[in-house]
Amino acid sequence: MATKHEQILQHILSLEIGHKISVRQIAKSLNVSEGTAYRAIKDAENQGIVSTIERVGTIRIERKKKENFERLTFAEVIKIVDGQVLGGREGLHKTLNKFVIGAMQLEAMMRYTEAGSLLIVGNRVKAHELALSEGAAVLITGGFDTDDRIKQLADDKQLPVMSTSYDTFTVAAMINRAIYDQLIKKEIVFVGDIYSPYDQSLYLYTKDKLERWYELNEQSAHTRYPVVDDKERVAGMITSKDVIGKDKTTSVEKIMTKNPISAQDKTSLAYVAHMMVWEGIEVVPVVDESNRLKGVVSRQDVLKALQQIQRQPQIGETIDDIVANNLIPAEEDQTVFHAHVTPQMTNQIGTLSNGVFTALMSEASSRLLRHYKKGDLVVENLTVYFLKPVQIDSKLTIKPNILEAGRIYAKMDIEVFGGKKMVGKGLLMAQLIDRY
Repeated sequence: MATKHEQILQHILSLEIGHKISVRQIAKSLNVSEGTAYRAIKDAENQGIVSTIERVGTIRIERKKKENFERLTFAEVIKIVDGQVLGGREGLHKTLNKFVIGAMQLEAMMRYTEAGSLLIVGNRVKAHELALSEGAAVLITGGFDTDDRIKQLADDKQLPVMSTSYDTFTVAAMINRAIYDQLIKKEIVFVGDIYSPYDQSLYLYTKDKLERWYELNEQSAHTRYPVVDDKERVAGMITSKDVIGKDKTTSVEKIMTKNPISAQDKTSLAYVAHMMVWEGIEVVPVVDESNRLKGVVSRQDVLKALQQIQRQPQIGETIDDIVANNLIPAEEDQTVFHAHVTPQMTNQIGTLSNGVFTALMSEASSRLLRHYKKGDLVVENLTVYFLKPVQIDSKLTIKPNILEAGRIYAKMDIEVFGGKKMVGKGLLMAQLIDRY
């Protein structure tokens, strides 16, 4: 039987695209607590089936296929430019095919504006009207408003008219960057792209007898299988090593390896490959948020996918720019720093690149020394120990610690954590440049 969380997700999926969703409405219609409804809606947002917009609310959107990542919905545009909706809220779930910058004469502008496009323009009411008439949405820059009749026209045509305080060309750059970020993510292979789904997988139940393993082995010639409980949650793995010398009437639960390493849809291929090598395992079960079995990914699946990966294109910003923008002091301790792993910080297989890893350590160390007014540093030597790969969109905590600091020399120890687990460690030696 499906859990309340799963029932809510199924209900959201059944709603029409563009339908507005609220915590209170979900809780009332499905007879669940508002806390349960809130968590399910947040999960739906993470899965890309709803979008929450400030001053608008949460709406049902179409889940994107990987090949369509270069297209943005108008709801996503609102978030990117930190804007507000003036009219046409019913059309926020629609995708834009292209955007047009309205920095030209009206007639020329209209030649490029077509149905499904987005006109980015300033306080030009006539342009707003003509764009909506052509089936295009409008993004008004500079923080300007528009006429009430334009808002009514937007409502009638279900095409958003939005406003942002940024200027036209800044907005265009922000949208371009968002599309580029998504294109980078598109090239990264995740477990969800390659695993063998649940209905194709062979598995055992905890209450099965060992003879069931022999039946599956004869049927498939595989030797490793996930073991699930009566709710189909992964409880263990069983391999040929576990069954040697055991009686066939033995319960699977008694000899399986408990609490096995598992992966989810959004686990990167590189992370799974690392764990397979590090732990010496051949098969990893793929689970959902409730640890229910969805399928398995094998070492052969991983090797085949890695061989097909193409290199990502180069990016415009330098590593130092990216690091400086993403390294933020912790509120509770200004000597500890947080960083978010963006698509530009990853390598071709979707994990934090070595260059960015070392740059994060160097920048955090430099900021710590400046915090204590020790001066700026010039790195002489940085020894880095990579303990675990860091996936895209991970949150890192970087803790530099001064071991020695003289007038012209500093020695520092840096620890990097992903959640509560250490993912890397470094020893940095540097010369100091007096700031005064």
